[in-house]
Formats: sequence, C-alpha cells, structure tokens
Amino acid sequence: MVRTQIYLTEHEKKALSTLASSSGKKQSELIREAIDNFIVKFSVKKREDIFDKLSGIWSDRDDSLTAESLRADWDRKW
Repeated sequence: MVRTQIYLTEHEKKALSTLASSSGKKQSELIREAIDNFIVKFSVKKREDIFDKLSGIWSDRDDSLTAESLRADWDRKW
C-alpha cells in the first residue's frame, strides 16, 4: 500500500469517526472502501457511456449483416 494524506472537513471527519466506531472498522478501511466503490462506479459509468455512444452507429445502413454473410467473407475462395 502507498501512504497518502487527505484533507477532510470537520463534518466529514466526525461522520467518518462515527461510522468507524459503529462498524468496528478503521477509518482508513472505510476510506479505502469508499475509493474502491468510486472507482468501480466510475468504470461502469465510463463503459456505459461508451456503449451509449456506440449504440445505433449502424442504424443508417440498409444492408443486413448476418453471421453467415460475415463468415462468407472470411472463407477463402480458391
């Protein structure tokens, strides 16, 4: 692990202390869990944004692609 420092407001510090006491976890554990959850949420959001941008990119095409037609392009014609 890498040691780092963060600044908290008084409200954040008190809330974190209360959560640590009630959960039996250290404040540092709670902070790491929160950061991990944020990273996961951001990663999922980023993927969703990419999928949203990609959805419908071929909607203006009038040819229909099937697995068979794609496979036919791969087959060598000797």
